[in-house]
Amino acid sequence: MTRLGGALPWQGSTDRPMVNRLPKLDRIDLRILAQVQRHGRITNVELAEAVGLSASPCLMRLKRLEKAGYIAGYGAQIRLNKLGDVLTVFTEVTLADHRSHDFQRFEARIRTVEEVLECHLVSGGYDYLLKFMTRGIQHYQDTIEMLLAQNIGIEKYFSYVVIKTVFAHQNYPLERFFPPQDQATGES
Repeated sequence: MTRLGGALPWQGSTDRPMVNRLPKLDRIDLRILAQVQRHGRITNVELAEAVGLSASPCLMRLKRLEKAGYIAGYGAQIRLNKLGDVLTVFTEVTLADHRSHDFQRFEARIRTVEEVLECHLVSGGYDYLLKFMTRGIQHYQDTIEMLLAQNIGIEKYFSYVVIKTVFAHQNYPLERFFPPQDQATGES
């Protein structure tokens, strides 16, 4: 049995596969993506059964989807609470200046901070929404103070400590967001 997974050629690099020559996705491609998203360690035989194909065409489709960049990689979802206490903090950041190089400087530095899991440039009353994961309040405060001391353009920030995560979906509803092209065009 062949297990799916492992590093993809562009993982860990800023190079991205060509996006202007993406293959058209049909309902089987979307099912394949949905299955590997939910079950990253699924075997090719199990995947083929789940999407209604034989093993060889299923593997060919999967490899095509990987090569086209639809699959960024495979990984385990770790239950951090089993390892110890962690704190999630969402932080609104406003930059002092709004020139192109100000954004570039901030983004380049924030990428290197391991405690920042997500960084979103947003519209509205502030510039960035960050998601921090730390060992606790003091660790978060130390991280913020380190960022402020580095003079990367932060004018102000507001922190929102997560008391309880009610739910956090790990999988995207692919077939709801992206109807298969064979259905959208009326083909079967």
